[in-house]
Amino acid sequence: MKDKMNEINTNTANENVQNKKDINEVPHKRRKRYKGTHPRTFAEKYKEHNPEKYKDTIEKVKSKGMTPAGMHISIMVNEIIDFLNIKPGQIGLDATLGYGGHTTAMLKCLEGKGHIYALDADPIEIKKTTKRLADNGFGSDIVTTINTNFRNIDEVAKQYGPFDFILADLGVSSMQLDNPERGFSYKHDGPLDLRLNPEKGVSAAERIANISVEELEGMLVENSDEIYATEVATEIVRINKGKNKISTTMELTQAITNALRKVPEKDRKEEVKKCCARVFQALRIDVNSEFEVLYEFMDKLPDALEEGGRVAILTFHSGEDRLVKKAFKSGKKAGIYSEVAADVIRPTAKECIDNPRAKSTKMRWAVKM
Repeated sequence: MKDKMNEINTNTANENVQNKKDINEVPHKRRKRYKGTHPRTFAEKYKEHNPEKYKDTIEKVKSKGMTPAGMHISIMVNEIIDFLNIKPGQIGLDATLGYGGHTTAMLKCLEGKGHIYALDADPIEIKKTTKRLADNGFGSDIVTTINTNFRNIDEVAKQYGPFDFILADLGVSSMQLDNPERGFSYKHDGPLDLRLNPEKGVSAAERIANISVEELEGMLVENSDEIYATEVATEIVRINKGKNKISTTMELTQAITNALRKVPEKDRKEEVKKCCARVFQALRIDVNSEFEVLYEFMDKLPDALEEGGRVAILTFHSGEDRLVKKAFKSGKKAGIYSEVAADVIRPTAKECIDNPRAKSTKMRWAVKM
């Protein structure tokens, strides 16, 4: 159990003392200068990496409908809080901690009474979020963060549950998308990785290194309904049979661009952009076994909920939504859930304008019998 889950307790007195000591001991170091009047790369955007110090800059970026680099704007917070109906003293689970925005909103509802357990498979981001929560006054007395995949909800519930409320946000956090070193986005040059936990499994580059056209084509169709699956798969495999295999995000983007060279010029730029988004999504789903993980989570979910407990799930593409819808519907038919969402709940038009990354979001919920 302990081997599988690396529990991270937040905000201890010793850690605070050590942090202050470390800060005092580290000599001031000038940040690297950038060319031009505005920072362009992820590493250069020092203000976004220190949001507490540069609040005005952060708000200015948000007001333009953009997500500041290295940050994440939580989606449908009001709808989630309204449904979960959290009461002080309850025990809850955030199955996908991420930047901690949803967790923070739920913690406020507890009013200092109760506890939330928060999971994240990403060993890099969970440390940052744990500190962020502690700095905002949410320490180990009310929140416990656990570095584990949410497919292990049964083990977490066995030790800390059952839970009065559970939230699972299945989207990739903006911090991961924006960081070129993680290789999640076709918009930035970096290693073609795409793993939520870069310490486990194989990277996307390794996954496609020796794949067949048929297997890759099937992956693209199944995971993202890719309409150019044949062309893209053929081009990727052709390149990888040569001496220089695809190993970076830009190399994959170029391969996709080459694959769509027969698309009419007036439509090509937009089609390449959409195709890149779908291909990267398909690879991310594959290397992280996202469908298998979600299926396992949905299967174990009922036993992790307290009687009358509530669960809300945010999905971001049709495959996820279909799986969640089917599981909830089957659960109600079997007498596991007393109520399930009849229709999906979508973010408001205003939220989609303020945060374009919210546009594809769908929320479904259920209440345990």
